[in-house]
Amino acid sequence: MATPSLSLSITLLLGGLLLPTTSAVHSDKHSALFTFGDSLYDPGNNNYINTTTDFQANFLPYGESFFTYPTGRFSDGRLIPDFIAEYAKLPLIPAYLKPGDHQFEYGANFASGGAGALVESHQGYVIDLHTQLSYFKDVVKLLRQKLGDKVAKQLLCNAVYLISIGGNDYLARSSIYQSYPTGEYVELVFGNLSTVIKGIYEEGGRKFGFVNMPPLGCLPNTRTPTSGSTGTCMEELTILAKLHNKELPKTLKKLERHLEGFMYSLFDFYTTGLERIENPSKYGFKDGTSACCGSGPLGGVYSCGGMRGIEEYELCDNPREYLFFDSYHPSEAAYQQYAELMWSGTTNVAGSYNLKSLFECTV
Repeated sequence: MATPSLSLSITLLLGGLLLPTTSAVHSDKHSALFTFGDSLYDPGNNNYINTTTDFQANFLPYGESFFTYPTGRFSDGRLIPDFIAEYAKLPLIPAYLKPGDHQFEYGANFASGGAGALVESHQGYVIDLHTQLSYFKDVVKLLRQKLGDKVAKQLLCNAVYLISIGGNDYLARSSIYQSYPTGEYVELVFGNLSTVIKGIYEEGGRKFGFVNMPPLGCLPNTRTPTSGSTGTCMEELTILAKLHNKELPKTLKKLERHLEGFMYSLFDFYTTGLERIENPSKYGFKDGTSACCGSGPLGGVYSCGGMRGIEEYELCDNPREYLFFDSYHPSEAAYQQYAELMWSGTTNVAGSYNLKSLFECTV
C-alpha cells in the first residue's frame, strides 16, 4: 500500500507556502473539514495505493457529470463531502494521498473506497479506518509545527469531522468472522469505530458528523431480481443495517456522556435512502432501484467502466434520473440531496445538530 510520504515531503519542503501565518488563521473564521471513511466519501485516495479496479473509480464514465474526467470518486460527479465543503464555503478538499500542495488548514480527506472499521475488511486493498487515523495524526503534527500549538488546537477544535464507515464490514463479511453471531459482529465494528473517534478526540476533535447505515440490502447489486418484479432486498444485509442503526445512537450518546465537549450530527441515511428507493418520482428520479451504469438485472453487476473483469456494460443517458449511478453507489444528484439534508435538515433526519449548526458553533 502506498504511503503519503510524497505529499508529506512536499509539505515539509514548502511548508511556509502551503499554510497560512498565525494572523491569517485568526482572520479566517472558517471551520476545517476532515473526512474519514469509505467509497461514499473517497475523492480518489485509492488512486494512489496498490489495489485493484474493484476498489477504484479512476476511469470513465465515473466523474463525467461534473468533473468531465474520472477523479476516483465512486459517482458520476461530486460526493457528500464535496457539497458540504461548498456549503461551508471551503474549497474542494482533495484526496489526502494526491501528490501536490495541500492546504491542510481547510482540512483533509482520508476516506478509502472499500474501507471498513475492521482492519480485516478488504485488508491489503484499502486504507482501513485505523490507518486513516494515523494519517490524520501526521497532519496534526504538521499543523502544530507550522501554526504553533495554540492556533492548531483552535483549528482542530473548531473543525468538523465526517465519518462514513461500516457498510463494507457488512457487505464483505469475512470468513474469519463467520463464526461470530450477528450481534457480536456489529459490536466488533463499533468497538473499532469508537476507538478511532476517541483517537480523533484526543487530537482535539470535538464536532463530528455521522451517517447511519443505508438500506444495504436494497442496492442494485444486493437485490435478487425475480420474474416480473424489481427484486427483493437481501434480508441478511437489511438485518445487519438495522442492528447497526440501532446501536449507533447508543454509542454516540455514550461518547457524549464520557467525552467533554463532544458534539455530533447523525444523519438518517437509511430512512431517506429507502424513501427514494420506494418513491423515486417524489424526489425527481425516474428510477430508484436500477443502476445507471452496470450490467445484468437492475444494472446490479458491478461492471461500470468495463475495467473490473467484465468489459461490456450499459450506461444511461442521464444519470440525474437515477438514484444509483453504479451497482453500489448513488448518483451525484442523490448525493446532493443527502448532503442538503445533512447540512440543514431538521432533527428527525439530522440530529442532535445538523452540520450547518456544527460549522457555525465555536467550541
